[in-house]
Amino acid sequence: MVTVIIHGNGQASPATVAAAVRDLGGRLTDPLGILDGGIAVMPSAQVATLMNDSWVETATPDGKLQLDSTIGSYDPTADIGSLYNTEQIAGIQSAWSQGATGQGVGVALIDTGVTPVRGLNGDGQVWNGPDLSFDSQNPELTQLDEFGHGTHMAGIIAGNDTYRAGTTYAGNASQFTGVAPDSHIINVKAGDENGVVDVSQVLAAIDWVVQHRNDPGVNIRVLNLSFGTDSVQSYVLDPLAFAAETAWHDGIVVVAAVGNGGNSTPSVNDPSNDPYVIAVGAADTQGTLTTSDDTVASFSAGGNLTRTPDVVAPGVHIESLRDPGSEIDEAYGSVATVGSPPRFFKGSGTSQATAVVSGAAADILSAHPSWSPDQVKYALTNSATHLNGEPATLQGSGEINVGRALNTAPLLPVLAKQTYVPSTGLGTLEGSRGTLHVISSGVTLSGEQDIFGNSFNSPAMAAAEANGASWAGGTWNGASWGGASWAGTNWQGASWGGASWAGTSWANGTWAGASWGGASWGGASWGGASWGGASWGGASWGGVIWSGASWGGASWGGASWGGASWAGTGWATGSWA
Repeated sequence: MVTVIIHGNGQASPATVAAAVRDLGGRLTDPLGILDGGIAVMPSAQVATLMNDSWVETATPDGKLQLDSTIGSYDPTADIGSLYNTEQIAGIQSAWSQGATGQGVGVALIDTGVTPVRGLNGDGQVWNGPDLSFDSQNPELTQLDEFGHGTHMAGIIAGNDTYRAGTTYAGNASQFTGVAPDSHIINVKAGDENGVVDVSQVLAAIDWVVQHRNDPGVNIRVLNLSFGTDSVQSYVLDPLAFAAETAWHDGIVVVAAVGNGGNSTPSVNDPSNDPYVIAVGAADTQGTLTTSDDTVASFSAGGNLTRTPDVVAPGVHIESLRDPGSEIDEAYGSVATVGSPPRFFKGSGTSQATAVVSGAAADILSAHPSWSPDQVKYALTNSATHLNGEPATLQGSGEINVGRALNTAPLLPVLAKQTYVPSTGLGTLEGSRGTLHVISSGVTLSGEQDIFGNSFNSPAMAAAEANGASWAGGTWNGASWGGASWAGTNWQGASWGGASWAGTSWANGTWAGASWGGASWGGASWGGASWGGASWGGASWGGVIWSGASWGGASWGGASWGGASWAGTGWATGSWA
């Protein structure tokens, strides 16, 4: 008898595979829906026969794993894009030497989820907040990262092979170490397995972070937003900018990507267009450890006389943790994976630069926990390295240096205080979406309605956010969640707790198959593979359905959830920056 791992052919299920295994004298010991099969014990002589079964794609003998205590054959010191070298360039290892490693600081990551790969699987290293994505009804996808972007960001911010082990980080190339290795991630999943989300979901995510920032043990002091929209609505009116700015005024350092539209882009993405938050562009280190030859990456969005990036950080070919089998990994793994075995993945973009700055902010706050967001921003901007030959509209104050930032405090805190015109949030949700929209069954989600087709009242939502009342217990905008408190490091309401989908329409069109409405990946590259020409016009869910999880209780915004299958959606918030 041998143990085999069986992957069904896509039409199979654990039940059909179990029947095939029984017919050959074995039994399915661990059904796994994510494989359309599972783990089985069966006669070794029958494995070849099982491979020919119509339900079976592969049947792989189980084997033993050898856990590596070091990075393996990959030498980070020889790779300028490694985090080890990035952390030297940006003065991060200098900050560690001063005792600033992010200890005790929570960094909220609103993204596509986090998969607990090695380097992100330490006890208490990742706290799972609510899953607000379209994956939330599938227990096998909840809070996990099927797309690959969120795991990459989390690795940059807080990856650590020896979390809470008291390891010395500076100069230690034998393990993977994120920018703030002793911080912890609060994983608030908004994007699904295809990177899909609407602005209304992001608003709910930001509001949740704000209202739970002081929950026991959480201490959310930093919010990473590695995405944005091409909204042309002024930040003074924009609901997305207002939500981010509210987080800032409530003591959270909000770090947002300016976007990958290129140096000639005349504006930065929303919500980085809000002058209170830290708007981050990407620096190209030119393959050297010195900053004297650094430039602004060609894909990094430019600004204008109204708003520019505040700082730049390394964002070209940045190595972080790979999420095996994710959408990004499947598409670009052949050119972007690093190491043997390939444990790491290289990505370029203002997303990566933003994650570097979020980790830097966590380091600073671990050394100066009383500093306000304004003081953290002051320290980062006033200690940055000016890049020769680059205009301020591209680099802002320059490239960050965290070691110097630790010791760059204003003589008086009032000198760091920002006094821009505050956002009101009274604009439109449609304006926040910009040009990109979710499309379902040929129907575009647009106007003042959320993902359920319910009316979105910007003034009412802004008032609730300003009062810290948009979430009430376990509900947001009338939606009931399955829980309202933490259990260990997980939010008890990981999935919706209300009624099931009933085919809510936007314009007499129900959710069945959605696609990107003309969005493209703006020019950033992953390890040499360009995203610039990869427009999303019809990505599908590939048969993933909303499982039988009940939604018993109030519906979200008055709409009910039914049993419709989801066939793919697209980022309504614009391109991943």
